[in-house]
Amino acid sequence: MTFESAAAPATAVDTWVVIPLYNEATVIGDVVRGLLPEFAQVVCIDDGSRDGSGEIARRAGAHLVTHPINLGQGAALQTGFEYALERGARYVVTFDADGQHRVEDAVAMLRRARDEDLAIVFGSRFLDDRTNPGILKKIVLKTAVAVTNLTTRTRLTDAHNGLRVIRGDALRRIKLRQDRMAHGTEIVVQLGRTGLPYAEHPVEVIYSDYSKAKGQSLLNSVNILVDLIIR
Repeated sequence: MTFESAAAPATAVDTWVVIPLYNEATVIGDVVRGLLPEFAQVVCIDDGSRDGSGEIARRAGAHLVTHPINLGQGAALQTGFEYALERGARYVVTFDADGQHRVEDAVAMLRRARDEDLAIVFGSRFLDDRTNPGILKKIVLKTAVAVTNLTTRTRLTDAHNGLRVIRGDALRRIKLRQDRMAHGTEIVVQLGRTGLPYAEHPVEVIYSDYSKAKGQSLLNSVNILVDLIIR
C-alpha cells in the first residue's frame, strides 16, 4: 500500500475520520470537502479503485492510503484504524464515502463521546424519524439488528450503520478479519467485549439514488442478513 498526505485545517486535531473508498469518484471530493471544516484529519483508504477516486480524495484535502487491489471494506477500515493510531488519534470517526452521512451528526457524536466519557458512540437511523429507509428495507435491517444483538449480547437499534465514533483505547482492541458486510457485526462483537462504555446517537442516513446504487439498496440489506447467518 502507499501513503500520501495533504494539508488540513487545525480543528479536531486529536480525531481522524476514516473513510473506506472504492470507486466513488462522483462524490468523494464533496464528502472530503464537507468534512474538513470540522475535522482536521481525514484519511481515505482507496481499496483498489479503478476510477481515480483516491486522487480525487487527495486533491480535495484527504490523506490517502492505497490498497493496490480490492481487499474489502473490513480490510480498508482496519488499515485506516492502524493509520490513525500510528498518528496519535484519540478518536476515530468512521464515515461512508457515498455521501449518505451528515457531518453535523458526526460532530454531535464526537462531542457526546467527549462530554460523557464514552468509548464508542454508534450512529442509529432508528432513534428519530429523519430517515425513511422504506418498509421492506427497515424490516430486513431490524431483523439484522435482532440477530446481531442475540449473537453479540449488545442492545443496539442499528447495528450496521457506518457512522461511528471510537475512542483510541477501544480502537486498539479491534482486529477486523471479515471483509464483507459481516465486518459491521464483527466491530460490535469486538467493541462489546471491551466492556467499555458506549451509547447510540440519532443520525440521518441520506438515501439518494446514488447511494442506493452504490450499496444502500434492499438487496444490500439482505446481503448483510445473509452474511450474519453464514458467518
